[in-house]
Amino acid sequence: MSAVVSTATPVSRTWTFFEGDWHEGNVAIMGPRTQAAWLGSTVFDGARAFEGVTPDLEAHCARVNRSAENFLLKPVVSTEEWIGLAREGLKRFDADAELYIRPMYWADQGIGGGVRFDPETTRWCLSIYEAPMPQPKGSAITLSPYRRPTIETAPVDAKASCLYPNNTRGLIEAQRRGFDNCILRDMLGAVAELANANIFMVKDGVVFTPAPNGVFLDGITRRRVIGLLRANGVEVVEKTLAYEDFLNADEIFSTGNYAKVSPMVRIEARELGAGPVFRRARALYWAFAHEG
Repeated sequence: MSAVVSTATPVSRTWTFFEGDWHEGNVAIMGPRTQAAWLGSTVFDGARAFEGVTPDLEAHCARVNRSAENFLLKPVVSTEEWIGLAREGLKRFDADAELYIRPMYWADQGIGGGVRFDPETTRWCLSIYEAPMPQPKGSAITLSPYRRPTIETAPVDAKASCLYPNNTRGLIEAQRRGFDNCILRDMLGAVAELANANIFMVKDGVVFTPAPNGVFLDGITRRRVIGLLRANGVEVVEKTLAYEDFLNADEIFSTGNYAKVSPMVRIEARELGAGPVFRRARALYWAFAHEG
């Protein structure tokens, strides 16, 4: 096997643990014959470090293993090993650096050189890199013409890389029309999620969010925010929601690992602004993140 090298692609400061050691930069971990690069057999997860904290790191490290199992890859790194490596890697950055922590599994080879990958060739890495936390300035959203797949058509029970190109199409299409993000529905027409985050709406002081139905990722930050709001006396209802519900909402906000809790300040032509429930949800999350 050739030596591990970094590509020339400019990236933010990055350290990756691969094949027993830490490497700086955008490490070249796949080639043109790698099954994952060719046919998309990759799962990953993402945790965050910011302001000296790493909220729900264990949950993210555990989920990448569940994703691998559901995708039929072989999770060869224990949750404890992932956490230990992450803690080790964080020491290579400033204590208050804003970082993305990304464990990954992928299939190196296919059986007979074909479409079916060989789980016994599962490989892995842990990449940690600088990624500034987006400021909660708010986003304008619209309805996407694209839909989320079902378990019969795609591996929606895993955080699989192959699911993201469809959501990317939604983002590109929405941005071409002057929006920042978009709502995707499921195949029955119910709201599922934003292109890159889970979505919430507020009506008459009650928070509503799509009930997990197997077509979108029931996010770790999503579940955390639901629990924090309920513990703080806010009613949160998980149910089937239509796009019209969001058009008539008092507030809309999102949760996700990358930006945590963010407001949606416009839907179609209707201005919303960042409302009080969003501000409470964000404050509760920040307090939770720093309490340990």
